[in-house]
Amino acid sequence: MNQATEDGWSHWPAPAKLNLFLHITGRRADGYHCLQTVFQLLDWGDQVALRIRADGRIRREQGAAGVPEEQDLAVRAARALQQASGCALGADIAIEKHIPQGGGFGGGSSDAATVLVALNHLWRLELPLEALARIGLALGADVPVFVHGRSAFAEGIGELLTPLPLPTRTYLLVDVGVTVPTAELFASPDLTRDAPSATISDFVSGSVRGNVFEPVLRCRSPQIASALDRLAAFGTPQVTGTGGGLFLACADASAARRVQTQLDPRWRSWIAQGVDVSPLHAWLAQYALPR
Repeated sequence: MNQATEDGWSHWPAPAKLNLFLHITGRRADGYHCLQTVFQLLDWGDQVALRIRADGRIRREQGAAGVPEEQDLAVRAARALQQASGCALGADIAIEKHIPQGGGFGGGSSDAATVLVALNHLWRLELPLEALARIGLALGADVPVFVHGRSAFAEGIGELLTPLPLPTRTYLLVDVGVTVPTAELFASPDLTRDAPSATISDFVSGSVRGNVFEPVLRCRSPQIASALDRLAAFGTPQVTGTGGGLFLACADASAARRVQTQLDPRWRSWIAQGVDVSPLHAWLAQYALPR
């Protein structure tokens, strides 16, 4: 991560997230599900490179494999910000992907949020985070938490956020390479949609836990079920978001590495630290380009 280079590129972190619990408490009249969750931001994720263009074009030079440019949330975020602000500037976008697609670690949403926050700075727009979060919400329910850059207790469809300091934890992240479409999960007749409403105190006390999508994912994917059972030998594994990604809280990085050596070699895995402040906001506060 550095300030703008001689060729005009600047580099910005797009951190991954975990859902430490995820419940559905009901359904709105418009069909959206009412959620409660705790977002844990991580010190690991994608890297987004941006270069200002004077001609107003938004162009992607590198992005997620298999995702057309017009569907890329980072490109859509840049265009949405341009439209909302009336800015005449454009940008080149290059994303170095590390977060697995469809794993529930928030990669696309985080990339979009980083583009919003970074271009707000680079284009000298000075929009407040609340305005950026509103733009982001139209792209995805997870975008606002990355825009605000704080681990948080979330309600609504995920956009009503209360910052929540969390204990320092090391996590082992696992991707078995299985993606189950989000729409299929939400449509499942086996999905529990009426969990009792929880409070932050309930979460802190440990009385609420688990991810409502885990039973559905277990039924639909033997690979995910097998990975959960394997990780259960070392602790209490969980799924994150609505994807097939798994995580396990570990005592420290050494403990995480010991578990990592015993995983199926076909699985991808990473070790990350939970953080309360997004690496994006920490970087912006320390190294932001002078105005």
